[in-house]
Amino acid sequence: MEGHDHSHKERKQVVNRLARIEGHVRSIKEMATDGRDCPDLLLQIAAVRKALDGVAKVILKDHLEQCVMAAAGQSNQEQVLEDLQNALDHFIR
Repeated sequence: MEGHDHSHKERKQVVNRLARIEGHVRSIKEMATDGRDCPDLLLQIAAVRKALDGVAKVILKDHLEQCVMAAAGQSNQEQVLEDLQNALDHFIR
């Protein structure tokens, strides 16, 4: 549902998690620049991937609770479900 404006109760938590992930990615870049060992880099990359999965789970849960449930009583149910399916198709490959 591109462009819909609403408030998610977990928005602050999502933004904070993304800021931490951003800092973590910067440190991995510095590690690569400094020539750190490949296993160290891969370990840190795995940690970032896990953190991204965690924030995605928070976003999905919030979306289900806020957007999908709100659409249950409205005429745009099919569009909401189609948008969710498209997002999941891109996320889970």
